[in-house]
Amino acid sequence: MEKSEIDLTGRVALVTGGTKGIGKAIADELIHFGATVIITARNEPLENIAHEFIAADLTNTSDNERLAKLITEKYGAVDILINNVGGTSSPAGGFNALSEQDWLNDLQLNLLAAIKVDKALLPKMIERKKGVVIHISSVNGKIPLHASNFSYGVIKAALNSYSKTLANEMAQHNIRVITVSPGMVKTAAMDSFLNGLAISIGKTFDETTQVVMNSLGGVPMNRLAQPEEIANLVGFLVSPKASYITGANYVIDGGTIPTVF
Repeated sequence: MEKSEIDLTGRVALVTGGTKGIGKAIADELIHFGATVIITARNEPLENIAHEFIAADLTNTSDNERLAKLITEKYGAVDILINNVGGTSSPAGGFNALSEQDWLNDLQLNLLAAIKVDKALLPKMIERKKGVVIHISSVNGKIPLHASNFSYGVIKAALNSYSKTLANEMAQHNIRVITVSPGMVKTAAMDSFLNGLAISIGKTFDETTQVVMNSLGGVPMNRLAQPEEIANLVGFLVSPKASYITGANYVIDGGTIPTVF
C-alpha cells in the first residue's frame, strides 16, 4: 500500500521476533506507515535497523516484565503489539519422535511467550482503552501435519483458540485482537526447516519443498509467500481501516486450505 493510504504516525508498536523473517518485514511495514517501532528478540540484529531494539527472552517472565518497564518508562504504552515470535526445532517423524522436552519447547515459544507478553503489556492498553494485538500463528494450526510439524501445529491451534478468547474479552476495552495464519513463507527459518527435513527423508531441498506443499494438500499459487506479503496484511489490520475487525483468524496461504470455512 502507498503510505498515504494508512497513517500510523504517533502509534508505538512492538514486534516480537522482529530482527528477521516475517517479524522484520512487519517492523519495516509499520515504520513505513509512520509508527515508532520497537523490536525484541533474544539476539541483536545482524544489520543496522531503523527500529529500537530491546533484547529479551520472551519465554522468561522476568524478561517480559523488564521489557514492559522499559517501554512504559520511555513511551508510556504500546498501541500495536505484534506477537510474532515462534518456530520449532522439534524433529519430524510423528508422535513417537517427540520427547517431552520437544513439547515443552514448542509450548513455551509458540503459546506461552505470547501469553506472557500480553500479560505484561495489555494492562496499559486496558487503562487507555485502545490498542491492537496481532498473534502470528500458522496454517499448521488448521491443517494437522503429523509427519513433520506435530507439536508445532497442535500448539498453534491452541494459540488460535487463546487469541479468539482474548479478543472476546478485550472488545469491551476497545482493544482488537486478531490472528494471522501464514502458510509457507520464504524465510531463513523455513529454509532451515526444509533443509533439516530434506536430510531426514533423503531428498533434495526442492523435492522436500514440494513434499511439504503436497502434504498441505497443495498450494494453488505453487510458491512460498514472501515475508512482505504477510506484512502487507498486518499493516492493514493494525490500521484504522480495520477498526471493526477483531477475533478473526486471517489465513494467508496461497489458497492452501481447501475448505470454505
